[in-house]
Amino acid sequence: MKRFSLLLALVALASLSGTNMMTTMAQTNNSMSAGALAPPAAKKAAKTTKIHGETLVDEYFWMREKTNPEVTSYLEAENAYTDASMKPTEALQSKLYQEMLGRIKQTDAQVPYRENGYLYYTRTEEGKQYSIYARRKGSMKAPEEITLDLNRLNEGHKYTALGAYAVSDDGNLLAYSIDHNGYREYMLKVKDLRTGQDLPDDLGKVVSAFWSPNGKTLFYTVEDAAKRPHKVFRHTLGDAKDKDVLVYEEKDELFRAFAGRSRSRGVILFGSSSSDTTEFSFVPGDRPDETPKLIVPRQKEHEYSVEHHGDRFLILTNDKGRNFRLVSAPVADPRRESWKEIIPHRADVMLEDIEAFKDFYIVAERDNGLQKLRLTDAKSGQSHQLPFPEPVYSASVSTNKEFDTKLLRYAYNSFTTPASVFDYDVAARKSTLLKQQPVLGGYDASQYTSERVHAVAPDGTRIPISLFYKKGFKRDGTHPLHLYAYGSYGASSNVSFSSARLSLIDRGFVYAVAHIRGGGDLGKPWYDSGKMLTKKNTFSDFIAAAEHLVKEKYAAKDRVVISGGSAGGLLMGAVTNMRPDLFRVVVSYVPFVDVVNTMLDATLPLTVQEYLEWGNPNVKAEYEYIKTYSPYDNIAARNYPAMLVRVSLNDSQVPYWEGAKYVAKLRAMKTDKNTLLLKANMGAGHGGASGRYDALKDTAFDYAFILTQLGIKE
Repeated sequence: MKRFSLLLALVALASLSGTNMMTTMAQTNNSMSAGALAPPAAKKAAKTTKIHGETLVDEYFWMREKTNPEVTSYLEAENAYTDASMKPTEALQSKLYQEMLGRIKQTDAQVPYRENGYLYYTRTEEGKQYSIYARRKGSMKAPEEITLDLNRLNEGHKYTALGAYAVSDDGNLLAYSIDHNGYREYMLKVKDLRTGQDLPDDLGKVVSAFWSPNGKTLFYTVEDAAKRPHKVFRHTLGDAKDKDVLVYEEKDELFRAFAGRSRSRGVILFGSSSSDTTEFSFVPGDRPDETPKLIVPRQKEHEYSVEHHGDRFLILTNDKGRNFRLVSAPVADPRRESWKEIIPHRADVMLEDIEAFKDFYIVAERDNGLQKLRLTDAKSGQSHQLPFPEPVYSASVSTNKEFDTKLLRYAYNSFTTPASVFDYDVAARKSTLLKQQPVLGGYDASQYTSERVHAVAPDGTRIPISLFYKKGFKRDGTHPLHLYAYGSYGASSNVSFSSARLSLIDRGFVYAVAHIRGGGDLGKPWYDSGKMLTKKNTFSDFIAAAEHLVKEKYAAKDRVVISGGSAGGLLMGAVTNMRPDLFRVVVSYVPFVDVVNTMLDATLPLTVQEYLEWGNPNVKAEYEYIKTYSPYDNIAARNYPAMLVRVSLNDSQVPYWEGAKYVAKLRAMKTDKNTLLLKANMGAGHGGASGRYDALKDTAFDYAFILTQLGIKE
């Protein structure tokens, strides 16, 4: 781990200005005599905003100035303080890291998928941070061709992330995009896989890219200044970029544009979506230069998705109910008047996705919070579901590039079952396990168990909670609990296996996921009842889950640890303001905590598009509601739990200053002496460290913080 000395902390603090610098230095010097380093005290510079007859005062608005050396110095001072505070845990961090690393097969390869006569896969090598992308022609006995080595592309950089990865149908060209700063600035290039050299077609920043079937036409999506995808261009290989044709444009700031090619290769789809409305157009795959034809024009609150299947489209639509139904429509005339219902709307089952193949199609369903895969024979119309063996699990369609196939590739895992890849023979109704991710060190799944319980929210709603613990566990009210949730955007919190998490479970923890409203765990109505002017249900659900687990003696009342990231960080901030007495430790990742200020700034990425998620504070009623829960605005002079807050300097989704301002205000106002740490990654984006070893070290750091705060020393 990178360490900051006391001297480095003083140097960083010395760059702070005015009387604040003197105050901070005095605090630091006093702490030195006491043998401890005092936390940074951020300067205050009031900025006022007048809205709806009120005056908002933000004393830390200056932290938004990313290029200001004072901001950098403050973040570095916080990092120095964090590392100094965590220095006594270095041995524990190292032990945890070695534990977690010891469970990982460092040199490994993923199951290959077939596409256009090649088998494509990724692999890792011990000691290398990033994946290597490769392929073999015909079979895995053929010579390996490396298509991309992210380790080589990372040379000279602190961060590397792959965006687009699209091979032309003839197998000769690779369109790929790379981000080197974490701000989602993916630069698109075209590589000739026959020579290994990049072509002159340098298309700059893109959101996504794909080939038309002819292998000469490349489609790519770009974003506006607020990072909203809004235009789709068509590029002919070899042409200058200024000759590229604008194919599709979305001018409404509430909507994001996207495009893609169907698995059948029969059509290219162009779409726009807001959080409650969608619209699709298409062109024939073999005539990419045609003008897109509209499928169904947008209508407020009508959401639909499209799959191409021969001479018809398969369409999931919410026109008859929030949980969607499945219809078909002729490609020649896809208007609503031509729709034929296949699966009706059901109030208790959400239709999440549709995947079409030549002889069958799959509908991904969510029933009582659990994922189901329904397969239907295209000729007979007969359907059946894949069986899954555990009460709490995650299952999804995996990488399936071939349209004409008898096999379905799907993924399965659970709290106890490592990530597993299966091929399912649709005709024989038989699954074959291709690979289960190895867990080294003698992991025995039979020694662990999971279950699902329910808490009751204040309004009587039953809230599912998925639990994971070691066998032999006794509900005696003594165990530490790690409770996680997200609860926004209709995103479901699916359970998953984590070999790193075993380091907590083996130390007696119960791990829990609360499937709270605002997520999509129980369908669209579940989402609707935790957004906009019902958002506070998300927070009361989470509190109810924590209270239930304590009451039922799954956890000790003074050993509850909670964590969440991004919108889940908003959750952390809100519930900590509402019930600081309920939680012992909080770990918050890139938290969206400054809701009022962020939603008042339409120039920031995501803001305008998220008026339909949180509300528009320019509307008085919505402003007043947001203000009642916005974590930054509701910090008060009270005791708070121990907290670790992580931010990333180049985060384009939740800017670093949200967490930084939040910590600064907490430091100034809280009345306790509990640990409060800010850890800023100065070279990453929303997802944190991009290298696999770096990410594992971050996890070891976080676990060491949690264990130490609970008094667990090893």
